[in-house]
Amino acid sequence: MSRLYALLVLSIPLALIAERKPITLDSMGTARGRAAEPGPPVWAPDGKRFVFTQDGKIWLYDVPARAQTVLFSMNALARAAANPAPAEASDWENRRVSESHIQWFPSGAELLVAAGGDLFRWRLSTGGFVQLTATPEAERDPKLSPDGRLVSFRRGHELYVLALDSGRTTRLTQDATETVWNGQLDWVYPEELELATAHWWSPDSKSIAYLQFDVGREPLYPHADLLGLHAISEPQRYPKPGEPNAEVRVGVVAAGGGITRWMNLGDARDMLTARVAWLPDSKSLAVTRLNRVQNRLDLMLAEAATGETRRLLGETDPTWIDVQDHLKFFANGREFLWSSDRDGYRHLYLYSMDGRLVRQVTRGEWEVGEVVGVDQAARRVYYLSTEETPLEQHLYVVSLDGGQRRRLSAPSMTHAVAMSPTCEYYRETSSSLIAPPRTVLRRGDGSEWAVFLEADRKPIEEYEILPTEIVAVKAADGAPLYGRLIRPAGFQAGRKYPAIVVVYGGPAPPAVQNAWRGIGWEQVMAHRGFLIWQLDNRGSLGRGHAWESALYRRLGARELEDQKRGVAHLISMGLVDPARVGIYGWSYGGFMTLYSLLHAPEVFKAGVAGAPVTDWRGYDSIYTERYLGLPADNPEGYRLSSPLNFAEKLAGRLLLIHNFEDDNVLFQHTLRMADALERAGKPFQSMLYPQKSHGVGGAARKHLNQIMTEFFEKNL
Repeated sequence: MSRLYALLVLSIPLALIAERKPITLDSMGTARGRAAEPGPPVWAPDGKRFVFTQDGKIWLYDVPARAQTVLFSMNALARAAANPAPAEASDWENRRVSESHIQWFPSGAELLVAAGGDLFRWRLSTGGFVQLTATPEAERDPKLSPDGRLVSFRRGHELYVLALDSGRTTRLTQDATETVWNGQLDWVYPEELELATAHWWSPDSKSIAYLQFDVGREPLYPHADLLGLHAISEPQRYPKPGEPNAEVRVGVVAAGGGITRWMNLGDARDMLTARVAWLPDSKSLAVTRLNRVQNRLDLMLAEAATGETRRLLGETDPTWIDVQDHLKFFANGREFLWSSDRDGYRHLYLYSMDGRLVRQVTRGEWEVGEVVGVDQAARRVYYLSTEETPLEQHLYVVSLDGGQRRRLSAPSMTHAVAMSPTCEYYRETSSSLIAPPRTVLRRGDGSEWAVFLEADRKPIEEYEILPTEIVAVKAADGAPLYGRLIRPAGFQAGRKYPAIVVVYGGPAPPAVQNAWRGIGWEQVMAHRGFLIWQLDNRGSLGRGHAWESALYRRLGARELEDQKRGVAHLISMGLVDPARVGIYGWSYGGFMTLYSLLHAPEVFKAGVAGAPVTDWRGYDSIYTERYLGLPADNPEGYRLSSPLNFAEKLAGRLLLIHNFEDDNVLFQHTLRMADALERAGKPFQSMLYPQKSHGVGGAARKHLNQIMTEFFEKNL
């Protein structure tokens, strides 16, 4: 019996063990536990209260009082909107665009709420709201000015400001067209640069910086909605490798309106504007820019009044540079926080405002992840990192003046943290492979203050959740690889089982972690007699830049070698029937499924490829050029990385799955793969869904799970 299995069993009352039910396709939904988890906290300016969303309601949590109350229903506000306006579906807005639906006024006595396409002002003292807008066009991406007197937002492709005292609306921009967008992102910027918004208030509330996107040169992909009687054309701006990106300018306009001052950042055609931030004095902007292939980064300072710019610092790398959200300018006007992986690992650095390095704040063979808080008065930084192990995320605090760092989170768990703006309190959610998520409030020193949400143990007590084990595997060069293993229900030593290898494989946070896995399709398959396995190959994040960049200029090959090593380890353990190994993945994992079936047919006998990239020349520009470069500069890397060019090597069973209007990995990829396989005379199966998303959701998800289950049961 594995240690993890023993711990899980011991944590359940003995009387319940015999009564626990297996997890099936029909019971998956109820076995997951609570229907709705609380949303992320939106902290009040004083750092002592926060609001959150749960079950469509907005709740207020008072941290010192350890008490929560319901404020209002978002649905009720949406119904109050005079003309609820739909989202701009024709623009194919990216899901990573982050609009704030709830914001605190600086007084902490009111909330700005966006619902039903309109804006509302909620007063906590009276428990009532005032409707601020009632327009047929939605107010998008609303932002309160720092002084709480104005609200900026976008209607269509233009920016506006609403004065809360007079109710007067001022249009700030005048030159938008169908292809020129003010304060509005295109699809690829938020997807690949994780830029969540395109306009920012100055700290003094007098000006707004914004991005203008000229998407006229970005190619159009001809999506079409075919579900109605007549097809509806829904084209999407989607640049592919080597094709024109949007041309992006940074402008500053007065909050009262007037002429936009454009920042003199040079030619926009082959540059990426990755981040924009105001300095505390409201006189200058910091603009983070990347060259097209993203191996050079410049942090520029631009004078808002004149548009003149200067380079504050720069980074270069032989492969690529990852953009992070660690930049923080201090109120003293003398320093800023920066991060870099120049020493091989992502770490924090303190700089003076003349661009000189003051000191490296963190160092070691581990990565700084999210910076969750900066206490400027105490000169402390709170951050998550992988210092303990790449299998866990822990919270640390370190002094900006070079003091010793200290871990605040409990060992043997993975932690997520949302810290208050004052760093006095934070909300922490912790879990492990054997412990469901538990959320507490803590003081800034790490001590527990209150339990916010106890772990939901009902699924563990009612259902037989098969344990997940962490297994270490040595790569060919001796480096440790980590995999997770779920043994089949009724596991018998000495018996060899069919295995499903779950794969992603691309640059992403590790999938193998000491964190609660929840209840999903993998548990269903383990209960049906399959061994489940997933391994983080080279290319995954959190283990240093060299580990991540091992796949530079060639995708698939290095990842597959690590995946084959994992399967060989399972076979050496005597767990797996080598003739019955399947593989399943989505997106990059779909690509890896195809690549593995075509390049290692002796290992993988069947595979389900969901929304696979089949030719990297057909994926988006910013992602692909970061890893493969421009097609003209690396034609062989593109050729060898494309499953289309090796269709004749298919020997195993294949199921291709795709949404017809996938906005991310376009359906074109699967259609071209089907064409290549048909021309090569290779049989395969396919399943098509009509959704306008990268993943399959809603009622169709159960259908998808059933199809995949039947495929693996038939072919393994």
